[in-house]
Amino acid sequence: MTDQSISHRQRLETCLSGAIPDRTPVALWRHFPVDDQAPETLAAATLDFQHSYDFDLVKVTPASSFCLQDWGVEDTWRGATEGTREVTRRVVHEPEDWLRLPALDVYQGALGRQLNCLRLVCEALGEQTPVLQTVFSPLSQAKNLVGGAQLLVHLRRWPEAVHAGLRTIAESTRQFIEAAHQTGMAGVFYAVQHAQYGLLSEAEFDAFGRAYDLPVLEPARDLWLNMLHLHGSDVMFTRVVDYPMAVINWHDRDTAPTLGQAQSLFSGGLCGGLQREQTMVLGTPEQVRAEARDAIQATQGRRFILGTGCVLPTIAPRANIIAARRSVEPGA
Repeated sequence: MTDQSISHRQRLETCLSGAIPDRTPVALWRHFPVDDQAPETLAAATLDFQHSYDFDLVKVTPASSFCLQDWGVEDTWRGATEGTREVTRRVVHEPEDWLRLPALDVYQGALGRQLNCLRLVCEALGEQTPVLQTVFSPLSQAKNLVGGAQLLVHLRRWPEAVHAGLRTIAESTRQFIEAAHQTGMAGVFYAVQHAQYGLLSEAEFDAFGRAYDLPVLEPARDLWLNMLHLHGSDVMFTRVVDYPMAVINWHDRDTAPTLGQAQSLFSGGLCGGLQREQTMVLGTPEQVRAEARDAIQATQGRRFILGTGCVLPTIAPRANIIAARRSVEPGA
């Protein structure tokens, strides 16, 4: 078994330095539907998951609407296997609505509740178990304010209105990160959803995504375990490698680059290696272990954290989660 004298933080610091740790770090995370509607129950569910599997980092995963509710977005739980909620009320319908978004007080409302949740998790785990807070990029938030297809229409037909909205969203997000920094978290898990060639051109992503991401992330620049999540397929990996991130996470089993290719493109850590549906949900423990071994071999175990390309579905069998956790133990 792993040497218990080595903390999760020490293992990750060794990993990110480029040295070979005592074992490959591993981390899985998931949504907690219904529990995610109050800070105390989300914190309890997050801690229970960590106490069950002892991962090397903990990602706090609130409902995706946590950053939108204070603008009036509403959603409901309808049983999605990812644990995500469906938006039932959006607040941007006309171009002028982007200009009406008010500045938010991040210490009040849903944002304030999420800060309380994060504080509870950080205090319970201590600094030797790193905690990451999920933060959605301004463009990702804009998508849920207006709707995915409509966002692309708006940014191409009424770009100045969308830019006005993005400036408001970006400032609230920057202030939220600034406040979250004070809780003792190790970094942000920064979710970028539109760096996909199937959605935007590089010029469009640079103008509506990257231009807001970099200022938003400024308060997190001195945190040691920021992780970037590139969502989707055909991702613009090379457009984000200079973000202030220690680790990049993407759907590496489903879309380029491979883990091996990514090591030549990014000098930091990589997180992935496990296919979250075909392997973690529908596969067997033996298949999970085999995929883990393959990923570790592909990276030579350097600057690599074993995980999935996105949230673990809520229906993933416990045996497969245990297999992923045990796959990194010496002799597994």
